[in-house]
Amino acid sequence: MTTNPRNGSPAAFGVLMFATDYAVEPATLAKAAEERGFESLFLPEHTHIPASRKTPWPGGADLPKEYWHSFDPFVSLATAASVTRTIKLGTGITLVTEREPIAMAKQVASLDRLSGGRVLLGIGAGWNVEEMGHHGVAFKDRWKVLRERMLAMRMLWCENEPEFHGTFVDFDPVWSYPKPIQPGGPKCLLGASSRWAWARIAEYADGWFPIHQDPSRAAAQGTVDYVDGIRQTRQAWEEAGRDGEPDFSIFGLGPDQRRAEELVGMGFNRVIFALPSADADTVMPLLDRYAEIGHRLNG
Repeated sequence: MTTNPRNGSPAAFGVLMFATDYAVEPATLAKAAEERGFESLFLPEHTHIPASRKTPWPGGADLPKEYWHSFDPFVSLATAASVTRTIKLGTGITLVTEREPIAMAKQVASLDRLSGGRVLLGIGAGWNVEEMGHHGVAFKDRWKVLRERMLAMRMLWCENEPEFHGTFVDFDPVWSYPKPIQPGGPKCLLGASSRWAWARIAEYADGWFPIHQDPSRAAAQGTVDYVDGIRQTRQAWEEAGRDGEPDFSIFGLGPDQRRAEELVGMGFNRVIFALPSADADTVMPLLDRYAEIGHRLNG
């Protein structure tokens, strides 16, 4: 059995797919993933992609069409919740800079309550300058905006009459129900790997959520030291006086059992495999292959 070296617990395995209007439906995928023993399903989001395409895609030259064909993740995960019982329902990631925080807090709390407390919230600021600009957020302010919105949502999830007065979020005392089933709200996993990420996790998130880099292409992409990132997250967590353990999840891995085992050995408690945004005939055989890897590692 492949276990986390720090606490000896079994590794969790999930899958991620851009849910689009031309791919296998989220409910069908969620049910199939749960039947095969996956711990979690994650869905990314983009509200839209500006046709100007001025901002280059960090992943390469040509932006895949799933980026502007994706369903809303909360609507998609609600359909998934209705046909499953145990699988965790994750956003990977939610672009908090593109969502009004009072409404988003309500969406997250509603999904968490209706699903029986199964939400995992991947969060990030985004990379597309024009996209977030259409939502009224300046690129230079994206992390300040994300911080205030996350702090405000925490209050909305936890307090009876929360109020928040910041530069980007400002509201007087309100009543906001339902509250999430999970105390304090769902785990929030920060999708970033800069030198500021660790302190941000310690302040307003619950774990680190980097994208997986193929080691053979890491030099061209800009190398992320996962072991050091986990160490720095733990250090910032302890310095902030946070209780418990931070979560360490990584997404975007292909069908590579050895690499999955390596990532767990580094300290990741959740490894999330990548699925193409495609029809069931394409996706299900790969889902079976990933399930075999997970079963072998947790045998």
